[in-house]
Amino acid sequence: MEIIGYILSSFIGLSLGLIGGGGSILTVPLLVYLFGISPVVATSYSLFIVGCTSLIGAIRKHRLGQVSMKTALLFGITSITTVIVTRSYLLPALPQNLFSVGNVEVTKSMLTMLLFALLMLFASVSMIRKRKDVSSTTKNTNFLPLVLYGLGIGLVTGLLGAGGGFLLIPALVLFVGMDMKKAVGTSLAIIAMNSILGFLGDAFTMDINWVFLLTITLLSLVGLFVGIAFSSKVPARKLKTGFGWFVLIMGIFILIKEVFL
Repeated sequence: MEIIGYILSSFIGLSLGLIGGGGSILTVPLLVYLFGISPVVATSYSLFIVGCTSLIGAIRKHRLGQVSMKTALLFGITSITTVIVTRSYLLPALPQNLFSVGNVEVTKSMLTMLLFALLMLFASVSMIRKRKDVSSTTKNTNFLPLVLYGLGIGLVTGLLGAGGGFLLIPALVLFVGMDMKKAVGTSLAIIAMNSILGFLGDAFTMDINWVFLLTITLLSLVGLFVGIAFSSKVPARKLKTGFGWFVLIMGIFILIKEVFL
């Protein structure tokens, strides 16, 4: 199973390179089910892997003029603060055994994967559903929804180790009026900031297998460069829809596994 896990690790970066999101949706299930890492540790590892991969992608996009640093910093301040508070105070405060439903004991790890499965289902619908393009000239920056979105992204990132690219890109298009290319680049910058700073809080409180973590990250970076190379050659809409169906199947699988198996 680990060999399959290493092969699939490249798909983390491949997704980020092709569609600007979805990498963290793959990372946590991959770490939990193929490498046997606990969900709580997997969310921390996911922050590092997705953060580093997104950072490299954001640097390249910035060189192409496809990153709005002003928006990334504005959004980032809100979401980063939420990530740090969530990882430092909210997550540690949750007991290992949360509650019981009949004869089923719901643990922190089980709840993490159930929430992640629901997140995957939501993300898949967002990816599969067709959206009309929003012109950047018809929208003015609306900062209040952006700040509220930042709080939500920070909570998702802090609890589940998910960067939230599938949530960020629609927000940047709808509330800021960015075109898709700039929204993808800015999304990568925000994901990088959120994830890396969120991971730093964990780095001092848990034992980290750096050899394993860096290996997965390097494989993800390989996928990133492949994704970037093909992003201009493959229709983005078809890629996003296909990935959405894959995420939907994975989300249903996790729900069935955690609840019934």
